[in-house]
Amino acid sequence: QRWSSPLFLVGESYGTTRAAGLAGHLIEKGIAFNGIVLISTILNFETARFTKGNDLPYVLFLPTYTATAWFHKKLPADLQAKPLRGVLDEVERWALGDYTLALAKGDRLTGADRQAVLDTLARYTGLEKRYLDNSDLRIEIQRFDKELLRDEKRTVGRLDSRFEGSDVLAAGERPDFDPSLAAIRPPYTATFNDYVRGELGYKSDLAYHVLGGGIGPWDWGTSNGFADVSDSLRSAFAKNPHMKLMVAKGYYDLATPYFAVEYTLAHMGLDASLRRNVRTREYESGHMVYIDKRELARLHQDVSAFLQDAAGSR
Repeated sequence: QRWSSPLFLVGESYGTTRAAGLAGHLIEKGIAFNGIVLISTILNFETARFTKGNDLPYVLFLPTYTATAWFHKKLPADLQAKPLRGVLDEVERWALGDYTLALAKGDRLTGADRQAVLDTLARYTGLEKRYLDNSDLRIEIQRFDKELLRDEKRTVGRLDSRFEGSDVLAAGERPDFDPSLAAIRPPYTATFNDYVRGELGYKSDLAYHVLGGGIGPWDWGTSNGFADVSDSLRSAFAKNPHMKLMVAKGYYDLATPYFAVEYTLAHMGLDASLRRNVRTREYESGHMVYIDKRELARLHQDVSAFLQDAAGSR
């Protein structure tokens, strides 16, 4: 008996993909949301899939590489002395400007022009110029995770690049595991099982898959190209112009980098009147924004304000 109550949808990680798709699907059934909260968002997979011929991820992951290098104190002294947000403003401009143009030139980028890009890319990533040159100016996630702290025989995390790990062999090309996942998963598993059994009284011997495994393959709704549900979200906005959207992003998230979702939101083709309904918030945290107590408090405050604002929008 809650049909007239405010209606909200929250998604995290792959849940953001589902939420965007569901919003577009349900509006066709006459079900409109007051608001949607997306945490660690992936809507257009072209922005995050390192495939041959797709240079977009290299551009959009760069600011997160910089944030990670800044956190681990691998940037030049002048950048380390700046606040993180100030450094990222500088890097974002270069990423969408000179770096994008350089990658677009492909093998035609040579001589002094190539050296200039190498110098700046090394400055913003903390990686050696020779390594960047051998990588053709393009660094995939796993290689960055392995290379940044190689001189210390350490790796950095994918879900949260503040975390460090150690591999069996420091000479490898990719990390053996994600140290952030290894740190987060056990307490999450224990807490969830304790909650559903103790608080909810649900007891079962069925396996609960915390992450992956036992789940059928996705039906992406597309056979060729990259999955993209941003158009479904745009459709929901167009047909329900009162809907509000909050997007929460972590600076140290190398699974769904913050700059990639900014790019996606900027390419949805929303009318100016609808863009006012979108608010984005950045946090000095990773994929699970809320594992940092200070950022958890900020997230709680931001979501509470969003819900109060959006509750009257239907």
